[in-house]
Amino acid sequence: MNIAFRLNRIKEDLPANVRLVAVSKLHKFSAIEEAYHAGQRLFGENRVQELLSKYEQLPKDIEWHFIGHLQVNKVKYIAPFIAMVHSVDSIKLLNELNDYAGKFNRRVKVLLQVHIAQEESKFGFSFDAIEDFINNKMPERFSHLIMAGLMGMATFTEDKEQIRAEFAGLSALFFRLKESYFSGNEDFKELSMGMSDDYPIAIKEGSTLIRIGTKIFGERN
Repeated sequence: MNIAFRLNRIKEDLPANVRLVAVSKLHKFSAIEEAYHAGQRLFGENRVQELLSKYEQLPKDIEWHFIGHLQVNKVKYIAPFIAMVHSVDSIKLLNELNDYAGKFNRRVKVLLQVHIAQEESKFGFSFDAIEDFINNKMPERFSHLIMAGLMGMATFTEDKEQIRAEFAGLSALFFRLKESYFSGNEDFKELSMGMSDDYPIAIKEGSTLIRIGTKIFGERN
């Protein structure tokens, strides 16, 4: 099976409101180009240096999403072109993104990453921190950012019920915010949940963006 076949097989089963982020990290340009020629335009990377190299050498109509932990001192490199940052996990990072987006006269879409997994190694705001952020009207302070939604990573486990519960909790938070603070805001619409092993569960729980790498590109080189 080639990349185009795997990509299209995944897309055929997606609901109309769910977009696929092809996670191209650690994969060769040729693999990304194959997916591109099969119609894929949305790609996700989690390393700034690798993203910069691919951005420079691949077609400019690719919509690049940053999906990994973003260090504050690396923001300036991707601010000129990044379409969305899924993994915003601190006020400090929001400030830096807002400053650099302003310098390049842009408004960058961001997702607030929420810690929903049991692993402490995963990043993200706590549920309480997200509520405080909203109640203090913090989003209004970032004029060069578009608060586009939430992102979360479930626990790495074979317990599907645990994964479902974690996604369901994040989905409930998303819709609670959507109905209250972001009521009438058409930008706040994305819920980034689900990867190669758990995306069907994520879709059932309301995901609008799924991040898939291995099922498209195979094992990393």
